[in-house]
Amino acid sequence: MKRAINFILPLVVIAAFMAAQRGYSQVANQPIVRIAELEIEPNQLTLYKAALKEEIETSIRVEPGVLALYAVSVKDHPNQIRLFESYGSQEAYESHLHTAHFLKYKSSTKAMVKSLKLIETEPILLGSKSQ
Repeated sequence: MKRAINFILPLVVIAAFMAAQRGYSQVANQPIVRIAELEIEPNQLTLYKAALKEEIETSIRVEPGVLALYAVSVKDHPNQIRLFESYGSQEAYESHLHTAHFLKYKSSTKAMVKSLKLIETEPILLGSKSQ
């Protein structure tokens, strides 16, 4: 019996280590989801929406790691914008931040944005349906 334990215990430790490594790599490749809460200068709202539209359409079209970008306004408060962003991985998110179209969006809207709050999230379940 002691011999069996001496043989099995190292195997259990190795299996646990390998499972932990797989779990770690899955977490590292987990989708990134962020929510941005913005308040836009009311007199800049039309220009802001145009810049946002260009940035979202370009990101979805040219960046494989950008899974979803949704923009909505708070009902009865059109200058309060909420963005839902989903990226395939942390690397995809970081890559997005350095693209020419994102940097153009940030620089062209800087004076339009009164406030910006980024909310970090932990994805629980992500689902969507094509329309």
